[in-house]
Parts: sequence; C-alpha cells; structure tokens
Amino acid sequence: MQFYRDVVGLPLCATFGDSYGTTGAIFGLPGSSLTFEIVKADGPDEMQAVDAHDQLCLYFPDAAAQQQATARLSEAGIEPVESHPYWAATGSVTYRDPDGREVVFAPFIFGVNEPAESDASGNHWVISGS
Repeated sequence: MQFYRDVVGLPLCATFGDSYGTTGAIFGLPGSSLTFEIVKADGPDEMQAVDAHDQLCLYFPDAAAQQQATARLSEAGIEPVESHPYWAATGSVTYRDPDGREVVFAPFIFGVNEPAESDASGNHWVISGS
C-alpha cells in the first residue's frame, strides 16, 4: 500500500480487512473514474509469498463494460479461472496474466455502484478526504 500511495503517488480511496480472509487497498487513477485494488491474503508471511491470491482488480462501470473488456481474452481463447468468493458473489470474472497473477474484472465502480454483496463479509471502510 505504501509504495503505491507514497512512492507512485496514487490516491488511496479505501482499505479493507478480514474480508473473506484478505486485506487490501483501493487506489484511484488520476484523471479517471477507474480505480484499482491490491489484495493480500491474510496469514503467515511464508504463506503469502506463494499465495495464488495475488490479484490486480479492475473495476468497470457496469456488466456491459466488463464484458467488452473481457471479450479480447475470450477471443484469444483465455478462459476465466475460479474467482475468490468475494468476486464470485459480486458478479466479477477472474483471469490469470502470463505471470500467473489473477486479474479481476468487476462489473461495478468501487464507491459508486457496488452490489450489496460487497459488504456481506468482513470490515469495509472508506478513507476520509479521498
């Protein structure tokens, strides 16, 4: 979180903890309505280094925009992988990039049109002043 906020200079929109076994931070992209999220699995450090739950989360305004964004992946023969329970509950679709990192395509914008299921587990809060 500190690298993206302090070094890269991206605005921190929110953080969350104890949500389906994960902790994370959501950042804004300057000059855009897009946000992205860094998610870290909770647990011992040795488990985190090999955790398959490394994700880049992309938020889209709605399901149509999400489907448009994932169309190229489908056309290239890339199949979605099993989504984390939070993403499955919110209608998101997950793929893996060539490095094995999960890339999540969410059909909502954080803090704008989140589905009710987004708050069904864990503690969620918005950073004031963002």
